[in-house]
Amino acid sequence: MLCPFWSRLVGSLIIPDFYLKSILEERIRMKKIPVTTPYFGREEEIAACEAIRSGWVAQGPKVGEFERKIADHEKVKEGVAVTSCTAALHLAMVASGMGEGMDVLAPAFTFVATTNAIVSTGALPVLVDIDSKTYNIDVHAVEKIIEEKYVLKSDKLYNKETGNILWGIVPVHEFGLCCNIKEINRIAQRYNLLVIEDAACALGAQINGIHEGAFGNTSCISFHPRKSITTGEGGMILTDDARLASRMRELRSHGCSISADARDKSHGFLLPEYNEAGYNYRMTDIQAAIGIEQAKRLDYIIGQKRKKAELYNRLIGERIPELSVPYVPDGYFHTYQSYVCMLNYRKLGVDSIEDGGRLRNQLLEKLENIEIATRQGTHAIHMLGYYKNRFGYTPEDYINAYAADRLSITLPLYVQL
Repeated sequence: MLCPFWSRLVGSLIIPDFYLKSILEERIRMKKIPVTTPYFGREEEIAACEAIRSGWVAQGPKVGEFERKIADHEKVKEGVAVTSCTAALHLAMVASGMGEGMDVLAPAFTFVATTNAIVSTGALPVLVDIDSKTYNIDVHAVEKIIEEKYVLKSDKLYNKETGNILWGIVPVHEFGLCCNIKEINRIAQRYNLLVIEDAACALGAQINGIHEGAFGNTSCISFHPRKSITTGEGGMILTDDARLASRMRELRSHGCSISADARDKSHGFLLPEYNEAGYNYRMTDIQAAIGIEQAKRLDYIIGQKRKKAELYNRLIGERIPELSVPYVPDGYFHTYQSYVCMLNYRKLGVDSIEDGGRLRNQLLEKLENIEIATRQGTHAIHMLGYYKNRFGYTPEDYINAYAADRLSITLPLYVQL
């Protein structure tokens, strides 16, 4: 039996009272509602089969077509398709010179892939707290950290304690909402820093009509099944720098100087040259064929998710004062890769983030018991074992990220919902 508050909260969030009563009393004919699910049609199935029949099972011409389609949508000159957004981040970082002896600023509230990619280059992530309204990196905290931790010498910022050079910033466009990239770019230009945007969740997101990826930096997007469109696993790097794109295409294929598609169109009997050690980050033509069809649905998918998010916003605003709906600044276009709201623990009569977190978890458990899947928003990086143990973080070091970790709720959102 649900207590009155939880019954009101669960019922108001998802389903009418009469149906909630039916579920709780009978628990029949109820299919589990996932957090999200891909939106596929017959076209994706046909495209995958055609790719298999073509003989191009690995990376081939469909990958190039997919790259052009996504780059055109985001109004960027180059797209480099890879196996995942994590691979995209790592490849972009390596190709841009990130490595040992360097620090990189990154938000303290993000999926662990952001900081794992930094660590994989040999560089060290320096965490920055988030804006609690947008879940994105706090630009004021960025400037404060630079002023407190670094000293400027010969146009480079050096860590006062370790001597590491500050390479740049990896901001995240979280949950489908762009960060304040204009201010990030201003800070980067002031201090001669590089920027790589983690746009894993933000394909199609905009500020004043400018798409993610078109703000003058390299950006990385994801095609994981939880994203708006999917290729199963997969990612892409977007850039206007043709030389950088060319180098990344070589690095994604072991450092190969020519693609398999280009070699097939010329004399394919000799192996290509390998001028540097690279990686195997190649997307397959099967994935790309699916991605091409998914890209045709992208604007429709985003439109449907935005409509459903508006319904959530209205219903939660009318019925659930204990929840804060997603905040969208003026001029920003939110794609709602995930619908993430926050539990206001003070309105529940408790005094701490920890107690609020326990109530949040009770809510998620009760939703799970009636077969409605939910998640926390994402991680507070400084509370994950590897980073907590390596750097000795405490919850208070990044209090907004900690609160978001403990109090955020991802509700189901997808076209078929």
